[in-house]
Amino acid sequence: MARLADYFVLVGFDHDKRGSGDGQGRIIQRFPEKEWEDNPFPEGIQLFCQPGGWQLVLERKSPNFLVAVLTDINSERHYCACFTFWEAVESLQPQQNHANVTDEEDSKFIQAPQLFAPKSLVLVSQLDHTEVFRNCLGLIYTIYIDCLDFPLETVIGNLLTCIVPITGGSQRTISLGAGDRQVIQTPINDALPVTGCSVALFLKQLGINNVLDLFCAALTEHKILFLSSSYQRLTEACRALLSLMFPLKYSFTYIPILPAQLIEVLCSPTPFIIGIHSSFRADMQDLLDVIVADLDGGTVVIPECIHISVLPEPYLIQTQTALCMVLDPELEYADYAFPPSSMSASSMKFQDKEIRAVFLHLFAQLFQGYRWSLQIIRVHPEPVIRFHKVAFLAQRILLDDDFLIKVLDGMAFAGFISERGSPYRACDLFDELVANDIERIRSEEGNPQKVLKHIKEISEKLHRNENPYPAVAMHKIQKPTEGSHLRLQRSTFPQLDEGMVQWFIDQASAKLKNVPPAVKVEMKCIVPMGHPTAAIDRNGIVLANSARRLEVVRNCITYIFENKLLEAKKLLPAMLRALKGRAARQCLTQELNLHVLQNRAVLDHQQFDYVVRMMNCALQDCTPLDEHLVAATLLPLVTAFCRKLGSGVTQFAYSCVQEHLVWTNLQFWEAMFYNDVQNHIRALYLEMECDHLTETGSVNGEREQKSALGVAAEQLRLWPTYSKEKQQELIDKEESTVYSQAIHYGNRLTYLLLPLDTSKNRLLRSTAIGDMESVSNSFVTNSIAGSVAESYDTESGFEDAETSDVANSVVRFINRFVDKVCTESGVSSDHLKALHANLPDIVQMHIETLDAVHRESKRLPPIQKPKLLRPSLLIGEDLVMEGLRVFLEPDGREESMGGSVGGPSILPAEGAIFLTTYRIIFKGVPTETLAGEQTVIRSFPVASFTKDKKISPHLRAEQEPQDRLQLRSSTFQLMKIAFDEEVGSEMVELFRKHIHKLRYPQYVHSSFAFTVGQSVKQVMEPKQKEKNPSLRTMSKNIMKNAKKTIGRQYVTRKKFTPPTLDQRGIPAHGDNLDQISVSDEMEQSALTLSSTIRSSDKSTMSHMIERACCRDYQRLGLGTLSNSLTRSKNEPFRITTVNRMYGVCRSYPSLLIIPQTIQDSTMQRISRCYRQNRFPVVCWKNSRSKSVLLRSAGLHGKSVVGFFKSQNAPTAGPSQTDSTSLEQEKYLQAVINSMPHYADTGGRNTLSGFTSAHMHSSVLGNRARVITLANPRATLKGRESPQGKWGSIRGSGRLSAYSLNADVGIRLAGKETLSLQANGGPSDSHYFRQQRVGLYIIGDKSQLKGAKQDPLQQWEVVPIEIFDVRQVKNSFKKLMKACVPSSACTESNTSYYHSLEESDWLSQLHKLLQVSVLVVELLDNGSSVLISLEDGWDVTTQVVSLVQLLSDQHYRTLEGFRLLIEKEWLSFGHRFSHRGAQTMASQSSGFTPVFLQFLDCVHQIHLQFPMEFEFSQYYLKFLAYHYVSNRFRTFLLDSDHERIELGLMYEEKGEKKSQHIYKSVWDYIDRLSKKTPIFFNYLYAPEDGEVLRPYGNISNLKVWDYYTHETLSEGPPYDWELVYGRREQVDDGERMDTMAPQTHRKIVWPCYDNQNKTEPDAISKLLEEMQVLECELGQVPGKWKETWDKIKTTQRTESMQEGKHLSSSSLLISSSLSHHRRSQCVYLHEAAVGSTLNLSLDTDSSTTSTPSSGIMGRKSTSTLYSQFQTSESEHRSYEGILYKRGALLKAWKSRWFVLDKTKHQLRYYDSKSDVDMKGIVDLAEVESVTLGTVAMGAPKKY
Repeated sequence: MARLADYFVLVGFDHDKRGSGDGQGRIIQRFPEKEWEDNPFPEGIQLFCQPGGWQLVLERKSPNFLVAVLTDINSERHYCACFTFWEAVESLQPQQNHANVTDEEDSKFIQAPQLFAPKSLVLVSQLDHTEVFRNCLGLIYTIYIDCLDFPLETVIGNLLTCIVPITGGSQRTISLGAGDRQVIQTPINDALPVTGCSVALFLKQLGINNVLDLFCAALTEHKILFLSSSYQRLTEACRALLSLMFPLKYSFTYIPILPAQLIEVLCSPTPFIIGIHSSFRADMQDLLDVIVADLDGGTVVIPECIHISVLPEPYLIQTQTALCMVLDPELEYADYAFPPSSMSASSMKFQDKEIRAVFLHLFAQLFQGYRWSLQIIRVHPEPVIRFHKVAFLAQRILLDDDFLIKVLDGMAFAGFISERGSPYRACDLFDELVANDIERIRSEEGNPQKVLKHIKEISEKLHRNENPYPAVAMHKIQKPTEGSHLRLQRSTFPQLDEGMVQWFIDQASAKLKNVPPAVKVEMKCIVPMGHPTAAIDRNGIVLANSARRLEVVRNCITYIFENKLLEAKKLLPAMLRALKGRAARQCLTQELNLHVLQNRAVLDHQQFDYVVRMMNCALQDCTPLDEHLVAATLLPLVTAFCRKLGSGVTQFAYSCVQEHLVWTNLQFWEAMFYNDVQNHIRALYLEMECDHLTETGSVNGEREQKSALGVAAEQLRLWPTYSKEKQQELIDKEESTVYSQAIHYGNRLTYLLLPLDTSKNRLLRSTAIGDMESVSNSFVTNSIAGSVAESYDTESGFEDAETSDVANSVVRFINRFVDKVCTESGVSSDHLKALHANLPDIVQMHIETLDAVHRESKRLPPIQKPKLLRPSLLIGEDLVMEGLRVFLEPDGREESMGGSVGGPSILPAEGAIFLTTYRIIFKGVPTETLAGEQTVIRSFPVASFTKDKKISPHLRAEQEPQDRLQLRSSTFQLMKIAFDEEVGSEMVELFRKHIHKLRYPQYVHSSFAFTVGQSVKQVMEPKQKEKNPSLRTMSKNIMKNAKKTIGRQYVTRKKFTPPTLDQRGIPAHGDNLDQISVSDEMEQSALTLSSTIRSSDKSTMSHMIERACCRDYQRLGLGTLSNSLTRSKNEPFRITTVNRMYGVCRSYPSLLIIPQTIQDSTMQRISRCYRQNRFPVVCWKNSRSKSVLLRSAGLHGKSVVGFFKSQNAPTAGPSQTDSTSLEQEKYLQAVINSMPHYADTGGRNTLSGFTSAHMHSSVLGNRARVITLANPRATLKGRESPQGKWGSIRGSGRLSAYSLNADVGIRLAGKETLSLQANGGPSDSHYFRQQRVGLYIIGDKSQLKGAKQDPLQQWEVVPIEIFDVRQVKNSFKKLMKACVPSSACTESNTSYYHSLEESDWLSQLHKLLQVSVLVVELLDNGSSVLISLEDGWDVTTQVVSLVQLLSDQHYRTLEGFRLLIEKEWLSFGHRFSHRGAQTMASQSSGFTPVFLQFLDCVHQIHLQFPMEFEFSQYYLKFLAYHYVSNRFRTFLLDSDHERIELGLMYEEKGEKKSQHIYKSVWDYIDRLSKKTPIFFNYLYAPEDGEVLRPYGNISNLKVWDYYTHETLSEGPPYDWELVYGRREQVDDGERMDTMAPQTHRKIVWPCYDNQNKTEPDAISKLLEEMQVLECELGQVPGKWKETWDKIKTTQRTESMQEGKHLSSSSLLISSSLSHHRRSQCVYLHEAAVGSTLNLSLDTDSSTTSTPSSGIMGRKSTSTLYSQFQTSESEHRSYEGILYKRGALLKAWKSRWFVLDKTKHQLRYYDSKSDVDMKGIVDLAEVESVTLGTVAMGAPKKY
């Protein structure tokens, strides 16, 4: 029984605190005034009466009612029923005593508006009877408003003294003494929520999916906020959500109606369920972690940062289906032709219970079998119960389910266990469902009708609980007359007589004192356990090979214990792989248990090693929950398996399985402890019961089948019948049991935490877990004790590093464990003190035992380790350190571990790491037996080493590595090595020091390229006196002349005298250093160099003439230079020697191309305008359009751009800056005048109007308007039509390939409307105006910003935004991590494609190709281009090189590409040494792969045009590898000046080369090319004058396989002697034994074998077989190139003789080229009557086609193309007459056919002059072209 209402409160508007803001409420009266002792009055109740705030209104509102819920400090809920009405506010008279008469008169004319104030009648109760409260308060209001003749004091007194039952299902009729009558119905079981219709209304408001989302969010402890314009709806929704969570109870903040003054509560960090009025919606914008449910709108908004774990399948779909059947039963029959007529939804009350039944049904499924996971720790005096979460999840096969794990970890479930865990208590509907209906629920799955029937049965029980009896009594409640609240009231709510109300309360209290207290009868019973949950697969799917894996586990264990160790060794790898599955791990523990007899199993050494290895494997590579299960089953075994080490010395398995974090997890130890305590408590009472049964003579066969909870329930039932002595005896026995187990677990913890070697403590304590690269649930440490001490000391707040050791660390950890479990188990303080006193002795005794074990284990013969394999070395490569035994561990590349590509696990591998003067090499064998016959080699050059990092220890089954390193290389290689225990830490540090010393030598001539062939000791010897200074004398003379010419400088730097030829690698001694100086401000006399060279310098010039630059200049016709320096004045450009002593620009070559009219004396002043003095020079000329390509560095701030930015500023007179700018103007004008079609235009000779169009967006911006540049039709006299090749047959991606700013694009295109072809290629109209700009200057946008446009448009600046070297460096780092990850990615944001996108590497390639194709277009259309970016040696070099490669097919040959690199990269001073961080001085700058980026661009072009390059993809990879390897001297140093200074430029002259040591990579390539076609591209078939225009879209770019491919069988395939030379030796040995059987079967493993070597292409294979045949015939093998050329010549001859058989197989190119970006060449040969169509893939200029008519065709495509000129603005690659016939019966007709190579179309017209196209053939749809036979009616010649 309980009071219906505890307090009645009258709350009104506080007029005294009325101000400008919101008003406040105050309590006018409260009854009773004295607080109840059992229920204190809740504070702040006035806030909840008006949640929106206390405000005065102008109109009287209708009364309203709401129920607010307040929670006190004891988590007790108080229901505050508020009935609010509005009263008129009395007008406030002025209170001024001295007011004047005038004010009084004025106030008579002012009529104040009538205001109404709210007043609330409040009932506070601990019972939730909403309707009763509404009726009671309504009755009080009715008496007041209708002036009924009932005293209010009597009504309120009766209300406060009304006593009603709480539960039991009885009905109670109450009356307040005003002629009223109400019936209060109590539920049968108050544990079940009473909801009325609130749940059904909740589903109706939000819908099924939204309610399920809120349900999951509430269970997983998220913040939930309800919005509505109705306060009562908020209360109902919150009540509904809590009722759906039954049997769980919500334990966090619960405020169904939140007042506006408390809105800051929403920022609380704890979960909550809160309701708030929808008028405050605007205040919810900043809540980023709150789920907002709008009840009025039916929406639920879940923020992006919140992830709600959903119900596991199949429960989610089952719940959704059941709710659909309840809410819309007609849905199932909606499609029936004859639906049943009786189907209709239940009423709201029954529907409410059906919905609750669905969720109760769901919880029964989720929690089925939960009682079998309860652990009973104590029975008496009070039961102590704990839930074993891991065991429950394992039974349900839900270890990985996120939702259920969060629910079990939540506070609601903790309260559920606390309330329902007792085995002897009152039961309810949920207990019946979980215990008795689980089998029925399982059987009904998949049958919706049976499920619905079951749900209706449950709903009937819920309805019967709320309404056990039909409503017999009639309610009688007076209600106010309609509109009574609008009547003008004479007075406010009356002041109640407090004495009278108190008298009623006192009278009722006096009566209750004489009544005996009501005792609630609890129907306690033994809670049924239900059936145990079988560990079944939820999906019912069992892997097909699970049985086989379990059989492997059983057989392997059987072989081990039968001592069949050879058989066990064969099965061991398969078994270790099978142990990654849960079933196999469980099978392992079961099988091992079978071999334990009497808690002990003594093994021999090898058996012991196998068992320990299997235990370690079972504990690693699994989730934490799995690890708990495995460790729990292995814990008894690790103290059972042992081996004898000596007399009285036994080693147990626990000393070898300590390297797992699970042993330091307190939760694991607690679960194990409680499980054992439960077993012993059960055994204790079963033994007592057995003794009792023995005495009585009865036998109970079910005794052993009783569960621990069943035994505890029986004891709790009998507990009241025991005497006090018996009860105390049971309490003491239980405590003794717990105490003994605490001692036992103290020993177990000691076993697993103390390391075998306790001397490693200092090392362990210095290693913090947080420093590890990745933390997993299992990883190797030498001891767990170190981490234990670290965690314990950190938590306790202090750490005594001086005195702490392993023993103290373990004791502290065990003390923490003992304190926790003993306190929870109720162990007395005396026993706890005794435990703490005994623990140090236990630990010390075990340490003494371990010392003997450790000592004896050292005497065991060492495990035989694999023999170290020595690597093959290059000639001249020496070992710096002998091999250190290591394990090469797998990284993020799954190919080496089998993975999805299949094959055995190559890694991890055991071997040795070697350090040579050239490379870091690992060589070893895989640890897996199935792959053990293979050799694993992974290496990279020391010079490519970029970073090393110590990484965290990682578990190995056999070894215990001490140190682990991660070495990363710029050749996209990664080594994760774990040093063997035999390798000391000092050797590891020495290894690292040697790597850094070799990687960053002090001087560049200490690198391997210089020291090759010398011993390590020789390298370290001091420098000797030079004996053969012939070449050095020449270098010194050059530098001496340079010093005399240049003069002095203010900033000096040191220079090293070059070493002798024999001792070039020896460092220069400090005494031989001299000083050179270069001044930034030089005298005019020193700047003017003679235009002629003295005779003494002729020898120097003879060397200069032989350089690559000069040879290429002569080929391009840019000028000649002979020893006499005679040149023609008619040439537009000349070769200048102004920089022959590197006095103008140190990073430029000695010979430069400048306009003929520019004097050498002006070059010094011009160079000042540019960074690093890198002034514009010509580097290439278009042979057709005569336009030139120039390069320079970016402009200085005081350069010509800065001059023209301030050209309008007043100047006092000419200055040096003006003079310099004018010189630069003349220089640029001279470049323009040097072009033939610009020389006679009479343009201005100054740049006073020179400006640039200020770009508002990047030229390469992604959002810029797309404008493609293409070849226009030539209209100038004698100008040839340009030729070009677009990259594919279908260029759908072309539209976004080249983006220009709209302003620049329109001016470049002549302001014409641009039309694009279907493939995005060039349009048919004139793309450029004929009066186009003569020179385009492409520069940095930041430097060229703010200039204006030149009116004459003779030059124009195109500012672009391009990446800098810092971005390249960062992008390369990310690219390496993406292509060669250090560990396997586990999250989506670290996947390969995501990391590749984040690197922006492909975006940078895209920008480079964009700019390059833009420049190619400009040059091809007759405009010269100056590339003026950054310092002129990075991006400028990339763009200039790509432009020449695309425009000039000579650079696409082997010789031409070499010349291009020598000229643009080496001679023009790309900083290879600085960008590659080759020395200690450049170490801080880091590695920046600018040259690699250029090679990647070439690779992308090569992929799109495979027939245009003479060299292969391997050639590019070879250069990419060796430009950082430092094997050759080619890519060392930063400029020709430095190479001359060190004597490298001309050292080959007169110097005898070694047969095996090559100093230049080009010599090595030349020598190798003569021997093998490895650098040659068999598809090479170029077209004359072809200009390439590749696609630059990111979608068209491919990741270079150089970044991702590796061959573990032999290492990088770029040191040819190591890879292919060894194969030749093996092949020779095999050929000697010709009688030996040969097998042709080859197994190629991914990432292991070199596919190009094991499976060569057909042509290479044929050439190799030809050489073998020639050797067998006794002939001298011919060179492969001669053989190849002979075959090509033969086939061409045959093709010309048999033109009718010419087809796509005319060459050895037998591979399909459909995927290559190369259009097939179609030759149309004009004849008198017709022509012949022949297709050929060989488009060499010497090829001719012979038509069947006998008339010879044209020999070259350019000649053929030039003969057909039309007035149409379209592309006509080839044209001619062909006869065609449409249908079979139609006649043959002559048609004019046009082949368009750009659009890849074949169009035909009626005649040559016809402009209307009659038809079109898309070549992309043509599958084949064959020669036709003579048909009836065909012309004679066709």
